[in-house]
Amino acid sequence: MGLGRTAVVLGGSVAGLCAAGALAAHFDEVIVVERDELPVDAEHRRGVPQSKHPHFLLNSGRKAISSLFPGFEEDLIAAGGLHLTASLDAAYCEEAGWAPRKQSSMTMVYSSRILIERVLRDRVRRLGNVSIREGVAVEGLLTSGTRVTGVTLAGAESLAADLVVDALGRGSSVADWLVAAGSPAPPVQTLDAKVTYTSRWYDLPSPAERPESWWWQHIVVMPTQHKGEHPAEHDFLVNFFPMEGNRAIACMGSWGIEMPRTTEDFVASAERVRAPLFAAAMAACEPISDVHLTRSTGNKWRRYDQLPTAPNVVFIGDAICAFNPFYGQGMSSAALSARLLRDHLLAATALDQGFFDRFLLAQRKQLLVAWRLAMARDQGYECATGTETVAPWRRRLVAAMTWPFFNLITGAAREDPVIDEHFARVFNLDESIGDMMKSPRVLFGLLRYKINAMLGRRTLPFGFDLQQDPPGKDWTPSRSAEPQTARAAG
Repeated sequence: MGLGRTAVVLGGSVAGLCAAGALAAHFDEVIVVERDELPVDAEHRRGVPQSKHPHFLLNSGRKAISSLFPGFEEDLIAAGGLHLTASLDAAYCEEAGWAPRKQSSMTMVYSSRILIERVLRDRVRRLGNVSIREGVAVEGLLTSGTRVTGVTLAGAESLAADLVVDALGRGSSVADWLVAAGSPAPPVQTLDAKVTYTSRWYDLPSPAERPESWWWQHIVVMPTQHKGEHPAEHDFLVNFFPMEGNRAIACMGSWGIEMPRTTEDFVASAERVRAPLFAAAMAACEPISDVHLTRSTGNKWRRYDQLPTAPNVVFIGDAICAFNPFYGQGMSSAALSARLLRDHLLAATALDQGFFDRFLLAQRKQLLVAWRLAMARDQGYECATGTETVAPWRRRLVAAMTWPFFNLITGAAREDPVIDEHFARVFNLDESIGDMMKSPRVLFGLLRYKINAMLGRRTLPFGFDLQQDPPGKDWTPSRSAEPQTARAAG
Protein backbone atom coordinates (compact mmCIF):
# COMPACT_ATOMS: atom_id res chain seq x y z
CA MET A 1 0.00 0.00 0.00
CA GLY A 2 2.92 2.33 -0.47
CA LEU A 3 5.47 1.80 2.30
CA GLY A 4 5.92 -1.93 2.19
CA ARG A 5 4.33 -5.32 1.90
CA THR A 6 4.46 -6.61 5.49
CA ALA A 7 4.58 -5.05 8.94
CA VAL A 8 4.93 -7.25 12.02
CA VAL A 9 3.78 -6.14 15.46
CA LEU A 10 5.25 -7.96 18.45
CA GLY A 11 2.60 -8.14 21.17
CA GLY A 12 -1.19 -8.13 21.07
CA SER A 13 -2.01 -5.97 24.08
CA VAL A 14 -3.22 -2.35 23.99
CA ALA A 15 0.05 -1.00 22.54
CA GLY A 16 0.24 -3.67 19.84
CA LEU A 17 -3.41 -3.37 18.86
CA CYS A 18 -3.14 0.41 18.57
CA ALA A 19 0.01 -0.01 16.47
CA ALA A 20 -1.84 -2.39 14.15
CA GLY A 21 -4.49 0.28 13.65
CA ALA A 22 -1.79 2.80 12.74
CA LEU A 23 -0.11 0.45 10.24
CA ALA A 24 -3.10 -1.02 8.44
CA ALA A 25 -3.47 1.70 5.81
CA HIS A 26 0.21 1.60 4.81
CA PHE A 27 1.09 -2.08 4.32
CA ASP A 28 -0.39 -4.91 2.32
CA GLU A 29 -0.53 -7.05 5.45
CA VAL A 30 -0.03 -6.46 9.15
CA ILE A 31 0.70 -9.46 11.37
CA VAL A 32 0.28 -9.18 15.13
CA VAL A 33 2.23 -11.89 16.96
CA GLU A 34 0.98 -12.68 20.47
CA ARG A 35 2.29 -15.32 22.87
CA ASP A 36 -1.06 -15.83 24.62
CA GLU A 37 -4.16 -17.46 23.25
CA LEU A 38 -6.51 -14.50 23.19
CA PRO A 39 -9.96 -14.81 24.77
CA VAL A 40 -13.05 -14.04 22.72
CA ASP A 41 -14.64 -12.08 25.56
CA ALA A 42 -13.27 -9.72 28.23
CA GLU A 43 -11.18 -12.14 30.27
CA HIS A 44 -7.84 -12.08 32.07
CA ARG A 45 -4.83 -13.72 30.47
CA ARG A 46 -1.37 -14.67 31.61
CA GLY A 47 0.49 -12.01 29.65
CA VAL A 48 -1.36 -9.10 31.30
CA PRO A 49 -1.36 -9.79 35.05
CA GLN A 50 -1.92 -6.10 35.76
CA SER A 51 -5.39 -6.35 34.19
CA LYS A 52 -6.70 -7.25 37.64
CA HIS A 53 -6.08 -3.70 38.85
CA PRO A 54 -7.85 -0.42 37.95
CA HIS A 55 -6.86 1.14 34.65
CA PHE A 56 -7.51 4.76 33.72
CA LEU A 57 -7.90 5.55 30.04
CA LEU A 58 -7.12 9.26 30.05
CA ASN A 59 -8.87 11.64 27.69
CA SER A 60 -5.76 11.86 25.52
CA GLY A 61 -5.75 8.08 25.21
CA ARG A 62 -9.45 7.97 24.38
CA LYS A 63 -8.97 10.55 21.64
CA ALA A 64 -5.89 8.83 20.25
CA ILE A 65 -7.57 5.42 20.08
CA SER A 66 -10.73 6.94 18.61
CA SER A 67 -8.66 8.59 15.88
CA LEU A 68 -7.14 5.20 15.02
CA PHE A 69 -10.46 3.36 15.36
CA PRO A 70 -13.36 5.78 14.82
CA GLY A 71 -16.28 4.72 17.00
CA PHE A 72 -14.06 3.05 19.62
CA GLU A 73 -15.40 5.12 22.52
CA GLU A 74 -19.00 4.45 21.51
CA ASP A 75 -18.21 0.73 21.28
CA LEU A 76 -16.61 0.78 24.74
CA ILE A 77 -19.64 2.48 26.28
CA ALA A 78 -22.01 0.13 24.44
CA ALA A 79 -20.05 -2.79 25.92
CA GLY A 80 -20.61 -1.45 29.43
CA GLY A 81 -18.03 1.33 29.92
CA LEU A 82 -19.22 4.20 32.13
CA HIS A 83 -18.96 7.77 30.82
CA LEU A 84 -18.67 9.87 33.99
CA THR A 85 -17.64 13.31 35.19
CA ALA A 86 -15.08 12.49 37.85
CA SER A 87 -15.59 15.66 39.92
CA LEU A 88 -19.34 15.03 40.09
CA ASP A 89 -19.46 11.22 40.21
CA ALA A 90 -16.47 10.52 42.46
CA ALA A 91 -16.21 10.96 46.23
CA TYR A 92 -12.73 12.45 46.58
CA CYS A 93 -11.01 12.55 49.96
CA GLU A 94 -8.17 15.03 50.34
CA GLU A 95 -5.99 15.62 53.39
CA ALA A 96 -8.58 17.90 54.98
CA GLY A 97 -11.56 15.65 54.18
CA TRP A 98 -14.09 15.18 51.40
CA ALA A 99 -13.95 17.63 48.51
CA PRO A 100 -17.17 19.28 47.30
CA ARG A 101 -18.96 17.80 44.31
CA LYS A 102 -19.03 20.05 41.27
CA GLN A 103 -19.07 20.06 37.50
CA SER A 104 -15.73 20.25 35.73
CA SER A 105 -14.33 20.09 32.23
CA MET A 106 -12.93 16.56 32.61
CA THR A 107 -14.90 13.41 31.84
CA MET A 108 -13.67 9.82 31.83
CA VAL A 109 -14.80 6.44 30.56
CA TYR A 110 -14.45 3.84 33.30
CA SER A 111 -14.01 0.19 32.43
CA SER A 112 -11.79 -2.77 33.14
CA ARG A 113 -8.55 -3.26 31.23
CA ILE A 114 -9.87 -6.52 29.84
CA LEU A 115 -12.91 -4.80 28.31
CA ILE A 116 -10.73 -2.17 26.67
CA GLU A 117 -8.61 -4.91 25.12
CA ARG A 118 -11.64 -6.88 23.98
CA VAL A 119 -13.16 -3.86 22.24
CA LEU A 120 -9.79 -3.09 20.63
CA ARG A 121 -9.37 -6.70 19.45
CA ASP A 122 -12.83 -6.58 17.91
CA ARG A 123 -11.92 -3.42 16.01
CA VAL A 124 -8.57 -4.83 14.82
CA ARG A 125 -10.21 -8.03 13.59
CA ARG A 126 -12.45 -5.95 11.34
CA LEU A 127 -9.39 -4.74 9.42
CA GLY A 128 -9.16 -6.96 6.38
CA ASN A 129 -5.38 -6.88 6.01
CA VAL A 130 -4.56 -7.44 9.72
CA SER A 131 -4.16 -10.92 11.20
CA ILE A 132 -3.39 -11.94 14.77
CA ARG A 133 -1.12 -14.95 15.28
CA GLU A 134 -2.04 -16.26 18.74
CA GLY A 135 -0.09 -18.64 20.93
CA VAL A 136 3.16 -17.85 19.13
CA ALA A 137 6.34 -16.72 20.91
CA VAL A 138 8.86 -14.36 19.32
CA GLU A 139 12.42 -15.67 19.73
CA GLY A 140 14.58 -13.13 17.90
CA LEU A 141 15.13 -10.79 15.00
CA LEU A 142 16.14 -11.38 11.41
CA THR A 143 18.90 -8.95 10.52
CA SER A 144 21.15 -7.91 7.67
CA GLY A 145 24.08 -6.34 9.42
CA THR A 146 22.38 -4.18 12.05
CA ARG A 147 19.28 -3.63 9.95
CA VAL A 148 16.19 -5.56 11.07
CA THR A 149 14.50 -7.47 8.25
CA GLY A 150 12.01 -9.57 10.19
CA VAL A 151 11.53 -11.79 13.22
CA THR A 152 12.03 -15.41 14.19
CA LEU A 153 9.28 -17.33 15.94
CA ALA A 154 9.11 -20.47 18.02
CA GLY A 155 9.44 -23.60 15.89
CA ALA A 156 12.16 -22.08 13.70
CA GLU A 157 9.62 -20.05 11.71
CA SER A 158 10.70 -16.76 10.20
CA LEU A 159 8.64 -13.74 9.17
CA ALA A 160 10.19 -11.22 6.78
CA ALA A 161 9.02 -7.66 7.45
CA ASP A 162 9.45 -4.21 6.00
CA LEU A 163 8.73 -2.79 9.46
CA VAL A 164 8.84 -4.35 12.94
CA VAL A 165 7.03 -2.78 15.89
CA ASP A 166 8.08 -3.74 19.41
CA ALA A 167 5.03 -3.73 21.71
CA LEU A 168 6.27 -6.49 24.03
CA GLY A 169 6.04 -4.40 27.18
CA ARG A 170 8.45 -3.95 30.10
CA GLY A 171 10.05 -7.34 29.57
CA SER A 172 10.82 -6.86 25.88
CA SER A 173 14.02 -8.58 24.70
CA VAL A 174 14.27 -6.57 21.49
CA ALA A 175 17.05 -4.34 22.89
CA ASP A 176 19.13 -7.45 23.67
CA TRP A 177 18.48 -8.88 20.21
CA LEU A 178 19.59 -5.62 18.60
CA VAL A 179 22.82 -5.69 20.64
CA ALA A 180 23.43 -9.28 19.54
CA ALA A 181 23.12 -8.06 15.94
CA GLY A 182 25.81 -5.44 16.53
CA SER A 183 23.86 -2.36 17.57
CA PRO A 184 24.89 -0.45 20.72
CA ALA A 185 22.72 -0.86 23.81
CA PRO A 186 20.41 2.10 24.42
CA PRO A 187 20.95 4.10 27.61
CA VAL A 188 18.22 3.28 30.14
CA GLN A 189 16.74 5.72 32.64
CA THR A 190 15.05 4.19 35.68
CA LEU A 191 13.31 5.26 38.85
CA ASP A 192 11.59 2.73 41.07
CA ALA A 193 9.70 4.30 43.97
CA LYS A 194 8.81 0.83 45.32
CA VAL A 195 5.12 1.20 44.57
CA THR A 196 3.05 -1.88 45.42
CA TYR A 197 -0.67 -2.16 44.94
CA THR A 198 -3.23 -4.79 45.74
CA SER A 199 -6.76 -5.22 44.40
CA ARG A 200 -9.91 -7.27 44.78
CA TRP A 201 -13.00 -7.38 42.55
CA TYR A 202 -16.56 -6.96 43.84
CA ASP A 203 -20.12 -7.19 42.60
CA LEU A 204 -22.01 -4.03 43.54
CA PRO A 205 -25.52 -4.08 45.00
CA SER A 206 -28.21 -3.37 42.43
CA PRO A 207 -29.16 0.32 42.16
CA ALA A 208 -32.38 -0.38 44.07
CA GLU A 209 -30.46 -2.01 46.93
CA ARG A 210 -27.79 0.65 47.40
CA PRO A 211 -27.85 2.97 50.43
CA GLU A 212 -29.35 6.40 49.78
CA SER A 213 -25.97 7.97 50.57
CA TRP A 214 -24.36 6.23 47.57
CA TRP A 215 -24.57 9.12 45.13
CA TRP A 216 -20.97 8.37 44.11
CA GLN A 217 -19.72 5.78 41.64
CA HIS A 218 -15.98 6.14 42.34
CA ILE A 219 -14.20 6.60 45.69
CA VAL A 220 -10.70 8.06 45.92
CA VAL A 221 -8.87 8.44 49.24
CA MET A 222 -5.58 10.27 48.92
CA PRO A 223 -2.62 9.48 51.22
CA THR A 224 -2.35 11.57 54.35
CA GLN A 225 0.10 14.46 54.33
CA HIS A 226 0.47 14.16 58.10
CA LYS A 227 3.95 13.05 59.19
CA GLY A 228 3.13 12.02 62.76
CA GLU A 229 2.13 8.64 64.16
CA HIS A 230 -0.69 6.95 62.27
CA PRO A 231 -1.55 3.55 60.82
CA ALA A 232 0.39 2.63 57.67
CA GLU A 233 -2.92 2.51 55.80
CA HIS A 234 -3.22 6.30 56.12
CA ASP A 235 -0.35 6.50 53.62
CA PHE A 236 -2.24 4.39 51.07
CA LEU A 237 -3.71 5.72 47.84
CA VAL A 238 -7.12 4.07 47.69
CA ASN A 239 -9.61 3.57 44.85
CA PHE A 240 -13.01 1.96 44.74
CA PHE A 241 -13.11 1.91 40.97
CA PRO A 242 -16.34 1.34 38.98
CA MET A 243 -16.47 -0.67 35.80
CA GLU A 244 -18.81 -2.53 33.53
CA GLY A 245 -21.18 -5.26 34.73
CA ASN A 246 -22.17 -3.47 37.96
CA ARG A 247 -18.74 -4.28 39.42
CA ALA A 248 -15.95 -2.40 41.13
CA ILE A 249 -12.29 -2.93 41.98
CA ALA A 250 -11.17 -2.12 45.52
CA CYS A 251 -7.50 -1.13 45.26
CA MET A 252 -4.94 0.00 47.83
CA GLY A 253 -1.43 1.09 46.93
CA SER A 254 1.58 2.65 48.57
CA TRP A 255 5.15 3.79 48.10
CA GLY A 256 7.56 1.48 49.95
CA ILE A 257 5.06 -0.16 52.33
CA GLU A 258 4.31 -3.88 52.56
CA MET A 259 0.80 -4.48 51.23
CA PRO A 260 -1.77 -7.12 52.21
CA ARG A 261 -1.70 -10.36 50.25
CA THR A 262 -4.52 -12.42 51.79
CA THR A 263 -8.24 -11.67 51.80
CA GLU A 264 -8.21 -11.45 55.60
CA ASP A 265 -5.35 -8.93 55.63
CA PHE A 266 -6.92 -7.02 52.75
CA VAL A 267 -10.19 -6.52 54.63
CA ALA A 268 -8.36 -5.65 57.85
CA SER A 269 -6.22 -3.05 56.08
CA ALA A 270 -9.26 -1.53 54.40
CA GLU A 271 -10.80 -0.96 57.82
CA ARG A 272 -7.76 1.13 58.82
CA VAL A 273 -7.90 3.41 55.76
CA ARG A 274 -8.41 7.08 56.67
CA ALA A 275 -12.00 7.22 55.40
CA PRO A 276 -14.38 4.49 56.72
CA LEU A 277 -16.45 4.72 53.53
CA PHE A 278 -13.95 2.53 51.66
CA ALA A 279 -14.33 -0.49 53.98
CA ALA A 280 -18.07 0.13 54.28
CA ALA A 281 -18.46 0.04 50.49
CA MET A 282 -16.52 -3.23 50.33
CA ALA A 283 -18.67 -4.73 53.10
CA ALA A 284 -21.86 -3.88 51.20
CA CYS A 285 -20.61 -5.72 48.10
CA GLU A 286 -19.97 -9.33 47.18
CA PRO A 287 -16.30 -10.26 46.62
CA ILE A 288 -15.75 -12.16 43.36
CA SER A 289 -11.96 -12.58 43.26
CA ASP A 290 -8.90 -13.28 45.32
CA VAL A 291 -6.46 -10.52 46.23
CA HIS A 292 -4.06 -9.59 43.43
CA LEU A 293 -0.73 -7.86 44.19
CA THR A 294 1.69 -6.16 41.78
CA ARG A 295 5.23 -4.89 42.44
CA SER A 296 6.53 -4.34 38.89
CA THR A 297 5.89 -0.60 38.90
CA GLY A 298 9.19 1.20 38.28
CA ASN A 299 9.59 3.92 35.67
CA LYS A 300 11.88 2.76 32.83
CA TRP A 301 12.79 4.57 29.61
CA ARG A 302 14.95 2.88 26.99
CA ARG A 303 16.55 5.87 25.27
CA TYR A 304 16.80 4.66 21.68
CA ASP A 305 16.67 8.33 20.71
CA GLN A 306 20.17 8.80 22.22
CA LEU A 307 21.82 6.17 20.03
CA PRO A 308 24.14 7.40 17.24
CA THR A 309 21.86 5.71 14.70
CA ALA A 310 18.21 4.97 15.38
CA PRO A 311 17.24 1.30 14.94
CA ASN A 312 14.85 0.62 12.09
CA VAL A 313 12.31 -0.65 14.63
CA VAL A 314 9.39 1.27 16.12
CA PHE A 315 8.85 0.96 19.88
CA ILE A 316 5.39 1.49 21.37
CA GLY A 317 4.17 1.49 24.97
CA ASP A 318 6.13 -0.04 27.85
CA ALA A 319 8.65 -1.50 25.39
CA ILE A 320 10.18 1.97 25.21
CA CYS A 321 8.84 3.85 28.24
CA ALA A 322 7.08 2.28 31.22
CA PHE A 323 5.58 4.42 33.96
CA ASN A 324 4.59 3.99 37.58
CA PRO A 325 1.03 2.67 37.06
CA PHE A 326 -0.29 4.84 39.90
CA TYR A 327 -0.42 7.78 37.51
CA GLY A 328 -2.56 6.07 34.88
CA GLN A 329 -0.32 7.04 31.96
CA GLY A 330 0.56 3.69 30.37
CA MET A 331 -2.32 2.89 28.01
CA SER A 332 -2.77 6.52 26.97
CA SER A 333 0.94 6.99 26.30
CA ALA A 334 0.95 3.86 24.12
CA ALA A 335 -2.08 5.08 22.18
CA LEU A 336 -0.47 8.50 21.67
CA SER A 337 2.68 6.86 20.29
CA ALA A 338 0.58 4.75 17.92
CA ARG A 339 -1.23 7.84 16.65
CA LEU A 340 2.12 9.57 16.24
CA LEU A 341 3.31 6.58 14.20
CA ARG A 342 0.26 6.85 11.96
CA ASP A 343 0.91 10.55 11.38
CA HIS A 344 4.57 9.91 10.48
CA LEU A 345 3.59 7.09 8.13
CA LEU A 346 1.14 9.43 6.38
CA ALA A 347 3.94 11.93 5.80
CA ALA A 348 6.57 9.37 4.78
CA THR A 349 7.61 8.45 1.27
CA ALA A 350 9.99 5.68 2.40
CA LEU A 351 11.05 3.87 5.57
CA ASP A 352 14.54 5.28 5.40
CA GLN A 353 16.84 6.31 8.24
CA GLY A 354 15.29 9.76 8.30
CA PHE A 355 11.88 8.28 9.05
CA PHE A 356 13.10 6.49 12.20
CA ASP A 357 15.15 9.51 13.33
CA ARG A 358 12.17 11.85 12.96
CA PHE A 359 9.76 9.49 14.68
CA LEU A 360 12.02 8.92 17.70
CA LEU A 361 12.59 12.65 18.07
CA ALA A 362 8.85 13.38 18.03
CA GLN A 363 8.14 10.44 20.35
CA ARG A 364 10.77 11.70 22.80
CA LYS A 365 8.99 15.05 23.04
CA GLN A 366 5.69 13.31 23.62
CA LEU A 367 7.00 10.90 26.26
CA LEU A 368 8.70 13.70 28.20
CA VAL A 369 5.29 15.08 29.25
CA ALA A 370 4.33 11.93 31.15
CA TRP A 371 7.89 11.14 32.25
CA ARG A 372 8.38 14.50 33.96
CA LEU A 373 5.07 14.15 35.79
CA ALA A 374 6.16 10.76 37.13
CA MET A 375 9.61 12.05 38.11
CA ALA A 376 8.13 15.08 39.87
CA ARG A 377 6.44 12.80 42.37
CA ASP A 378 8.58 9.67 42.60
CA GLN A 379 11.89 11.53 43.08
CA GLY A 380 10.61 12.71 46.46
CA TYR A 381 10.62 9.23 48.03
CA GLU A 382 13.59 8.09 50.11
CA CYS A 383 12.92 4.47 49.10
CA ALA A 384 13.32 5.24 45.38
CA THR A 385 16.21 3.66 43.46
CA GLY A 386 17.51 3.98 39.91
CA THR A 387 19.43 6.29 37.62
CA GLU A 388 17.03 9.20 38.17
CA THR A 389 17.34 9.43 41.94
CA VAL A 390 18.45 12.84 43.10
CA ALA A 391 20.72 14.19 45.83
CA PRO A 392 19.24 14.00 49.35
CA TRP A 393 18.77 17.78 49.56
CA ARG A 394 16.88 17.80 46.28
CA ARG A 395 14.80 14.78 47.27
CA ARG A 396 13.80 16.53 50.48
CA LEU A 397 12.94 19.65 48.50
CA VAL A 398 10.78 17.67 46.07
CA ALA A 399 9.05 15.91 48.97
CA ALA A 400 8.44 19.21 50.78
CA MET A 401 7.05 20.99 47.70
CA THR A 402 4.92 18.25 46.14
CA TRP A 403 1.90 18.35 48.45
CA PRO A 404 1.68 22.15 48.89
CA PHE A 405 1.92 22.60 45.11
CA PHE A 406 -0.68 19.88 44.50
CA ASN A 407 -3.02 21.37 47.12
CA LEU A 408 -2.67 24.83 45.57
CA ILE A 409 -3.52 23.64 42.06
CA THR A 410 -6.43 21.37 43.04
CA GLY A 411 -7.85 24.00 45.39
CA ALA A 412 -7.64 26.71 42.75
CA ALA A 413 -9.07 24.36 40.09
CA ARG A 414 -12.19 23.89 42.22
CA GLU A 415 -12.97 27.60 42.00
CA ASP A 416 -11.36 28.78 38.77
CA PRO A 417 -12.63 27.23 35.51
CA VAL A 418 -9.49 28.29 33.60
CA ILE A 419 -7.17 26.50 36.04
CA ASP A 420 -9.58 23.57 36.11
CA GLU A 421 -9.33 23.24 32.33
CA HIS A 422 -5.53 23.49 32.34
CA PHE A 423 -5.20 20.98 35.18
CA ALA A 424 -7.48 18.56 33.34
CA ARG A 425 -5.25 18.87 30.29
CA VAL A 426 -2.13 18.17 32.37
CA PHE A 427 -3.77 15.17 34.05
CA ASN A 428 -4.76 13.83 30.65
CA LEU A 429 -1.29 14.35 29.06
CA ASP A 430 -2.64 16.99 26.67
CA GLU A 431 -0.39 19.66 28.21
CA SER A 432 2.82 19.65 30.22
CA ILE A 433 2.90 21.06 33.74
CA GLY A 434 5.65 23.41 32.52
CA ASP A 435 3.41 24.83 29.79
CA MET A 436 0.57 25.22 32.27
CA MET A 437 2.80 27.23 34.61
CA LYS A 438 3.87 29.51 31.75
CA SER A 439 0.32 30.81 31.39
CA PRO A 440 -0.04 34.32 32.94
CA ARG A 441 -3.74 33.60 33.49
CA VAL A 442 -2.92 30.42 35.46
CA LEU A 443 -0.31 32.22 37.58
CA PHE A 444 -2.76 35.04 38.28
CA GLY A 445 -5.48 32.53 39.21
CA LEU A 446 -3.19 30.64 41.59
CA LEU A 447 -2.11 33.87 43.27
CA ARG A 448 -5.71 35.07 43.57
CA TYR A 449 -6.79 31.77 45.08
CA LYS A 450 -3.90 31.81 47.56
CA ILE A 451 -4.74 35.33 48.73
CA ASN A 452 -8.46 34.55 49.00
CA ALA A 453 -7.67 31.37 50.94
CA MET A 454 -5.49 33.31 53.39
CA LEU A 455 -8.36 35.77 53.88
CA GLY A 456 -10.90 32.98 54.29
CA ARG A 457 -12.72 34.02 51.10
CA ARG A 458 -13.49 30.87 49.16
CA THR A 459 -16.37 30.18 46.83
CA LEU A 460 -16.67 26.54 47.83
CA PRO A 461 -16.50 24.83 51.21
CA PHE A 462 -14.20 21.84 51.47
CA GLY A 463 -12.80 19.46 54.05
CA PHE A 464 -16.07 17.70 54.86
CA ASP A 465 -15.62 15.24 57.74
CA LEU A 466 -13.91 12.15 56.31
CA GLN A 467 -15.35 10.00 59.12
CA GLN A 468 -18.81 10.68 57.70
CA ASP A 469 -20.34 9.96 54.30
CA PRO A 470 -19.36 12.55 51.69
CA PRO A 471 -22.12 15.11 51.08
CA GLY A 472 -24.01 14.69 47.83
CA LYS A 473 -24.80 18.34 47.19
CA ASP A 474 -23.65 19.74 43.84
CA TRP A 475 -21.60 22.84 44.69
CA THR A 476 -20.98 23.93 41.09
CA PRO A 477 -20.61 27.72 41.26
CA SER A 478 -21.78 30.17 38.67
CA ARG A 479 -18.88 31.24 36.47
CA SER A 480 -19.74 34.82 37.39
CA ALA A 481 -19.78 34.17 41.12
CA GLU A 482 -17.40 36.30 43.15
CA PRO A 483 -15.36 34.65 45.93
CA GLN A 484 -17.15 34.81 49.25
CA THR A 485 -16.42 33.65 52.75
CA ALA A 486 -16.94 29.88 52.91
CA ARG A 487 -16.12 28.16 56.18
CA ALA A 488 -14.33 24.82 55.83
CA ALA A 489 -16.69 21.99 56.65
CA GLY A 490 -16.10 19.50 59.41
